[in-house]
Amino acid sequence: MKTRITFILLLLSTLTFAQNVISGKVTDQKGKPVAGANIYIDGTYDGATSSETGEFSFETTAEGNQFIVISFLLFETYKKEIDVTNFKDQVIKLRENMNALDAVVITAGTLESGDKARVSVLKPLDIVTTAGSAGNIVAALQTLPGTQTVGEDGRLFVRGGEASETQTFVDGIRVAQPYGATTNNLPTRSRFSPFLFSGIAFSTGGYSAEYGEALSSVLLLNTNDEEDHEKTDIGLMTVGLSLGNTQKWKKSSLSVNMAYINLAPYQAVIPQNVDWNNPYQSLGGETVYRYKFTNGIFKLYASFDSEKFDLNQKNINFENPIRTDMNNNNFYLNSSYKGTIGTGWQLTSGISYGYSKNKLKYDITDVDSDENAAQLKLKLSKKVSNFFRLSFGTDCFITKYNQNFDDNVSISGANGYDSNIFASYAEGDIAFSKNLALKVGLRYSNNSLLNENNIAPRASLGFKASKSSQFSFAYGDFTQTPVVDYIKYSKYHQFESEKARHYILNYTFTKPGQLLRTELYYKDYSNLVQYDTQDIQYNSVFNNNGSGYAKGFDLLWRDSNLYKNLEYWISYSYIDSERQYKNFPTMATPNFIANHSLSVVTKYFITDWKSQVGFTNSFSSGRPYNDPNQTQFMSGKTKSYNSLSFNWAYLLTTQKILYFSVSNILGTQNVFGYDYAKTPDASGVYQRQAVVPTADRFFFVGFFWTISQNKNENQLKNL
Repeated sequence: MKTRITFILLLLSTLTFAQNVISGKVTDQKGKPVAGANIYIDGTYDGATSSETGEFSFETTAEGNQFIVISFLLFETYKKEIDVTNFKDQVIKLRENMNALDAVVITAGTLESGDKARVSVLKPLDIVTTAGSAGNIVAALQTLPGTQTVGEDGRLFVRGGEASETQTFVDGIRVAQPYGATTNNLPTRSRFSPFLFSGIAFSTGGYSAEYGEALSSVLLLNTNDEEDHEKTDIGLMTVGLSLGNTQKWKKSSLSVNMAYINLAPYQAVIPQNVDWNNPYQSLGGETVYRYKFTNGIFKLYASFDSEKFDLNQKNINFENPIRTDMNNNNFYLNSSYKGTIGTGWQLTSGISYGYSKNKLKYDITDVDSDENAAQLKLKLSKKVSNFFRLSFGTDCFITKYNQNFDDNVSISGANGYDSNIFASYAEGDIAFSKNLALKVGLRYSNNSLLNENNIAPRASLGFKASKSSQFSFAYGDFTQTPVVDYIKYSKYHQFESEKARHYILNYTFTKPGQLLRTELYYKDYSNLVQYDTQDIQYNSVFNNNGSGYAKGFDLLWRDSNLYKNLEYWISYSYIDSERQYKNFPTMATPNFIANHSLSVVTKYFITDWKSQVGFTNSFSSGRPYNDPNQTQFMSGKTKSYNSLSFNWAYLLTTQKILYFSVSNILGTQNVFGYDYAKTPDASGVYQRQAVVPTADRFFFVGFFWTISQNKNENQLKNL
């Protein structure tokens, strides 16, 4: 009884903290008020947004010396230690971010997040606090224009391109296996947790000559350059456990994250649309070591995953479900150095190695595969003058893939390939004035496996029409080796690189607390792989005669001025795309493309409750599918997709957070498409089965605790 009374008294004491009032005014260097600036006490939800006159006032339970943070899109972030008891009626002058205001920024095709982004469409918190994302970087990006929600796959589909046409880079070095293990119609996730990354650049097209082997887009993840504090992060979740630790020394730091996921307890409670023998389990971790030299920084990044699952999948072509047993082990190592040498030259170099091994048992058939992939990178750049910057470099990609197939009855075989790609590039940034800039580059690549050379020009132009608005245009040629499903048969067939050409026109408008971004684009595909069989197999007849196009319009509106403590963004995409590739008999829209996509994301900060609540609604029009009972190819259309998700983060104390989320809260019965039988039944009809989500809803509850001498440190940025 005494213990219970003590606990109640402690609980009541946390609810009756004395309230200190923080007040002041935010201006620019000329004394003009800044409206819409975000003001908060670091490590808490206590804060406010400046009014039209720049004034702000809010209450906080924090005591003593704390850090106040003031951020705004076009100004440098202000952070200063204050005494919360005496901080009243203070005037804070923000310094203009000269990179963002004084010079044109070429934004065509690129969406950035992070503190260092010149025009940031997402803040670092957004990657992990967007309702429905469940901490998945790719799921958060799917709320941005230009992307497609393909729920049965889970990877990133961009502007009419398949997921394989997007490449992922960590600190400028390619990741050959960026996604977790999966099987037919079972969605996967990005392998990377958001914990260790300070910023993201997501290019929907027209990207720099520095990057190759991607037809549609590149996703650039940048690890933190340094950590501010030593800390330990603990996570207890309905799906598993997580543990992280950061150590900091004078010139170096080390961050380690580990996670164990086991869906068996969760799926024992929540009904599933999948017949699991052994639900998904994984053990994985990431680490980053950083060392700062006098003129540069060295980083060593490593991650590993061990995943397995076992399920029975219904197949319209078989009477009984097909058992699928998957085991995957993945390792990725990346080291990079960035620093200055000589007279103003900046050196960027790196090397990566990735290994992935899959052991798949499909009914009685064994399919084992392993991939070894490496990249070497060297880049030099120099600001020759205030008007010209030169960059050039070289890449080498090395890939070795092997696959063994055995049906344990009569057929066995092995396929694979060895690929070496050498590439070099040069690029110049020319500033004609503060209002007009040009980036022009050229990339050359040699592919030993395909026995071919490619030259790809790239160019982009930016014009600043006013202090708040600008236009950008981008053009580029892009090539990519055909995907492994084809290229593993290269000993039987001669393939060529697939090609795409991008044209992008962008308009961006920014003002305090608001961002408007619109883009028109056109993509022309050529040299796409075609084959003549129902399924891909070694004796299929392949060619590179396929073609296609994608054209459309993207819009993003973000605003934090409409209502106090409310942030929201609206993303809309329209796309018209057709291809004649794979075994398509004619030009048609692929089954992963919806003509219209709309996302509405809201986040509301309830300071009295020490909480953030969020809603995300994702909508897309129906996707095409081929009904063999109809004479016209790809004439079917699914019903529209709609999913409303909710999340809630509650700050129990400064360093303890309770987090809850649920996806598709209304339980909408979404259908991603249909699988048809390969042969008709006795009445001449091809039967079908619907492709549906693995569950109608996904619930998540987590408790996150940070242990650090800095009492403002918590996992708000990691949720």
